[in-house]
Amino acid sequence: MSKVFLITGVSTGLGRAFAQEALAAGHRVVGTVRKPGQIPEFEALAPGRATGMLLDVTDDDVVTAVVRRIEQEVGPVDVLISNAGYGVEGTVEESSLEDLRSQFDVNVFGTVAVVKAVLPSMRRRRSGHIFTLSSMAGLTALPGVAFYGASKFAVEGISASLAQEVAPFGVHVTSLALGSFRTDWAGRSMVRVPRTIPDYDTVFDPIRAARSAKDGNQTGDPERAAKALMTVVDAENPPVHLVLGSDAVQIIQQGRQRLQDDMDAWSGLTASTDFPATGGQT
Repeated sequence: MSKVFLITGVSTGLGRAFAQEALAAGHRVVGTVRKPGQIPEFEALAPGRATGMLLDVTDDDVVTAVVRRIEQEVGPVDVLISNAGYGVEGTVEESSLEDLRSQFDVNVFGTVAVVKAVLPSMRRRRSGHIFTLSSMAGLTALPGVAFYGASKFAVEGISASLAQEVAPFGVHVTSLALGSFRTDWAGRSMVRVPRTIPDYDTVFDPIRAARSAKDGNQTGDPERAAKALMTVVDAENPPVHLVLGSDAVQIIQQGRQRLQDDMDAWSGLTASTDFPATGGQT
């Protein structure tokens, strides 16, 4: 059965790959872009089934208006893929609060705005699937991308809570924790905070250099990620959390082990904060 997809950020990268895979499967896709000139290019992918629309996800009123327009002109959204986002790279001390606000404005508030816009129709129809874009940095902390990781931790938490809230309505939520894919994320789409504190040179310079060197050579294939997503779309019981990329699995597992090690080492202190079993307060 043909579905209506809404995918934010389809001009390049994973958003474009998701859109192309959905179109190849016979679905209708509304893809959002930031520049008017990108609309004809996107619609040429599948005339009559690919619809491009301008959208800045940080403008709440525009997000609501665009979703209403889609519902009126194309149809109710069956599948949302909230893909629009970017990354800030830099140490916490060297990065500004404005960097943090901008990161959350797009990755968190923009994601939630689009989710909230499609939810009423999905809830009323008792069907729908929401995909949020997370990262391995949203399931384990990584140095040098604290603001980006924090935004993805937020997306993971919101998605997991949302999944439980809307499950009774037949609406599914899946958060995609992505590893390193060959997109522009680590290239032109990344905001790199200028270096200002030499004390961080030995910690951070190798991280930045390695990421730059890896750009264009990542292990993750966007087309394969898109095929994996379509498998989840067709699944009867889709996952709430889906990790994509072998590097992501390894890094997340290492982070989880560090957490478990801390919990084990300090378990006695952890339990010491409970009231005594007798119920008395001391």
